[in-house]
Amino acid sequence: MDFSFVPLAFGQLLSPLTIGYALAALGLAVHFGFTGLLNFGQAGFMAVGGYAFAITTTEFGWPLWASILATVLGSVLFALLLGIPTLRLRADYLSIVTIAAAEIVRYTVKTPAISSFTGGSDGINGSSITFDKLDPLPDITYGFGVLRFTNDDLWIAIVGWIVVILAAFLVRQLMRSPWGRIVKGIREDEDAVRSLGKNVTWYKMQSLILGGVLGGLATVIVIIPTSLQPDNYGTQTTFFLYTIVLLGGATTVFGPIIGSIIFWFVLSITDGLLTLLVANHLIPLTSIQQGPIRFILVGIALMLLVIFRPQGIFGNKREAHFSV
Repeated sequence: MDFSFVPLAFGQLLSPLTIGYALAALGLAVHFGFTGLLNFGQAGFMAVGGYAFAITTTEFGWPLWASILATVLGSVLFALLLGIPTLRLRADYLSIVTIAAAEIVRYTVKTPAISSFTGGSDGINGSSITFDKLDPLPDITYGFGVLRFTNDDLWIAIVGWIVVILAAFLVRQLMRSPWGRIVKGIREDEDAVRSLGKNVTWYKMQSLILGGVLGGLATVIVIIPTSLQPDNYGTQTTFFLYTIVLLGGATTVFGPIIGSIIFWFVLSITDGLLTLLVANHLIPLTSIQQGPIRFILVGIALMLLVIFRPQGIFGNKREAHFSV
């Protein structure tokens, strides 16, 4: 039997998908875990940031720093668009607006009328042009055995993890500051925070912007080695992120990062194991049924985690309280 899927599963540690989802999940933790905002449209922030980067890079030929700035500005504008009409209302209004807005973004970029810029349903390729020019690594193959990486693969992995570490440090310091104590208070009882004279809406907006920017930057990491596809940013992406956040611990900084590693490792290892069992006729499944089954197994594991450890693997049960 071929067990080469085991080292490939460990290779998920260097996967841009794992790194990008870790950063996006950290942004969602700022929204949901620390501030108590029911954002069901993190995929929308990811799509807006990704298209801002890809369009300015491929269509306008902007340098890397300018495209990243466009990503940040796009995420900020999207947060303002969502937050201004909803953050003064009950939490469930934000959840409805965000999930709808994310779908509006996805369908808008697929519109034929603007496909010359967005690529329509085919998406955008070639976003790595400016990033790859900065690659200082020798053009050789790295790794051993079945784990092989090009210099470009290793370069995006190094830069991606540096960005995640810096973002985690920033969020950790913010949550230990007076600002962080206020947003945690909003999560637990926003009326009490408002009675102390704090502008709750403004703090919510700041949190929405911070988490949204992290989501937008996450897509940059994901699309650089591949391409930007609009259907990759549907509602399932947000629910994957919630799974990762709940897995690691919604009220922690490093929980979403470890949760992303565990999530993609488990998906990879279960996919490889099911492929092996199906190929050797050890279980009565077809290759078509294999994909849904692995998500069922992950879902069952998440249900058990929520039942027996609702605060997540690294979470603190004393902080797992939300006014929403």
